[in-house]
Amino acid sequence: MAKIIYDGKGAVFGRMASVITKDLLKGNFVDVINCEEIIISGKKEFFIEKVQAKRKMGVGSSLKGPLYIRKEDRLVKRMIRGMLPRDVAKGREAFKRLMCHMGNGNLTEEELKDVKEFKHMKPMKCFTIKKIVERLK
Repeated sequence: MAKIIYDGKGAVFGRMASVITKDLLKGNFVDVINCEEIIISGKKEFFIEKVQAKRKMGVGSSLKGPLYIRKEDRLVKRMIRGMLPRDVAKGREAFKRLMCHMGNGNLTEEELKDVKEFKHMKPMKCFTIKKIVERLK
């Protein structure tokens, strides 16, 4: 069980999340840093409407859900959760091994030396997680 640290700066979310999900299901601990700088490809308006529709489902008493997150690291963690098989014990245990941080988190310099970065081509239509969260507040 190794600890793997990924840098989300400039990484395309879908491609990054599939790699992270595979590592989690193999039994590794995964930390994701710089969650606010992760790129999502496509139209920003479409994605924001999708998130807002999920948030409107929870309007009413506090017992209704889902309560949708307004912080970058929590939003990334929730989106990665959607790629894990949560109905199986293996998927629930894998989700517990995932940590997402804004910035560098509280990681030491030794841990930051072994950070893995993603080298994807930047898509033509893209936006960052930070811009989504600004629109949601």
